Amino acid sequence: MTIRNDRADSSPVALGASTGRLRRGVDGVSLLTVYLVLLFAIPSNLTITAVGSLGRPSLIWGLVLIVFWGVSRLQRRTSDARPPRPSVSFAFALLLVLALIGFAAALLRGQPDDQVSPAFTAIVRLLSWGGVVLVAIDGVRTIDDVTRMMRRLVIATGLLAALGIAQFLTGQTLLDFFNGIPGISNSGGGVLERGGVTRASGTAIHPLEYATTLICVLPFAIAGAISGGYRWDRRSSGFLWWIPVVLIAVSALVGVSRSAIVGFALAAVLMIPAIPRRFRVAVIAGGVLLGGAVVAALPGLLGTTLGLFAGAATDPSAQSRVGGLDKAPQFIGTSPIIGAGWGTFLPRYYIFDNEWVLIAVEMGLLGAAAFGWLLISAAWSALAARRRMPRHDVRLVGYALTVSVAVVGVMLAFFDGLSFPISAGTLFMVLGLCGSLRNIRATLPPGFSTDRVRSG
Repeated sequence: MTIRNDRADSSPVALGASTGRLRRGVDGVSLLTVYLVLLFAIPSNLTITAVGSLGRPSLIWGLVLIVFWGVSRLQRRTSDARPPRPSVSFAFALLLVLALIGFAAALLRGQPDDQVSPAFTAIVRLLSWGGVVLVAIDGVRTIDDVTRMMRRLVIATGLLAALGIAQFLTGQTLLDFFNGIPGISNSGGGVLERGGVTRASGTAIHPLEYATTLICVLPFAIAGAISGGYRWDRRSSGFLWWIPVVLIAVSALVGVSRSAIVGFALAAVLMIPAIPRRFRVAVIAGGVLLGGAVVAALPGLLGTTLGLFAGAATDPSAQSRVGGLDKAPQFIGTSPIIGAGWGTFLPRYYIFDNEWVLIAVEMGLLGAAAFGWLLISAAWSALAARRRMPRHDVRLVGYALTVSVAVVGVMLAFFDGLSFPISAGTLFMVLGLCGSLRNIRATLPPGFSTDRVRSG
């Protein structure tokens, strides 16, 4: 059953004259959907052997996107609508400039041979993510486009969660058939084990990458469930859209991960205000019953999970994170302003399970501030659209995007998420969708009344 807010107008908001196409015949949502399929469907530990570390299909497609975006910008007519305050794209551009400055400075200082290639690869990865962000901002130009992209993210994430549950039950990756493809290299990864319990990873390299990706999309799944898949009509049923929510919830519970449980709880709690009041008790009760059913069906899971929190003081993983905070000033102090160089801090020096600290080491305090500004700009863009267009569809979508960015920002304090393809690619896609939602408001003509708009 679809949960609706009867006090709010639920008609979709159209964009006006904008076509939503980067070039004639090319739709931004379609380009991003190809990226999404490559990112989620192909295991991120697989690369094209001939290209080496740059051989991940999703990375290559991201580079295609940024080239395509650049060509489209050069061909854009002066009459095309442009957002007056492109905060997300500007924040990303600043992050990229700082990364390039740090990279150049690192090369001028001189680097060991084995650090030059990873640093170059890191810059290319950043450019690839830039293609995703910029195509999302300029190519996803209507509220229908935004919700289409969010639905596809939810479906892909639901399938990823289902794969993870199957891995948990079987103890197998279920992806070995990829290894038989000629010209493909496997860099490791797969399912792990903690406390005798299998930790699934889906198509990700690491279980935390898998968990971060699921939780990043969880607010979209909840928003889709309470709106009937963003359909905004009384004929749509939201029942099927609760399935991805359930799959993500089960994956978080069986993942045997403190970070996953904390992230899931934070996302679920922050999304409660989006649920109409008369349905909140039922939804919360359903969540509690689901958790109880999972614990009852898997004896020993509860004890293992509680032991993660109770034994944090002696757990090597938790102590590594605490120790990283103690060591961080030592590494940051060598170049506190621009850092050691993006991508130059290799695991042989130290492994920080904290993306914020790792950025501060590699890009200095300026880089950490720029990355923080990028997240804040994205969240603020979604909130600005939510505030300026007081319609139920935009308010719900804007709120879900804001929660997603906020939750991932917290989870990056427990995990170096930008070092892993799926979690990083998903985050930058969400950042781009935040910017695109603000552009929907920015491109509406003066005096435009959203109360009179209906989808075409």
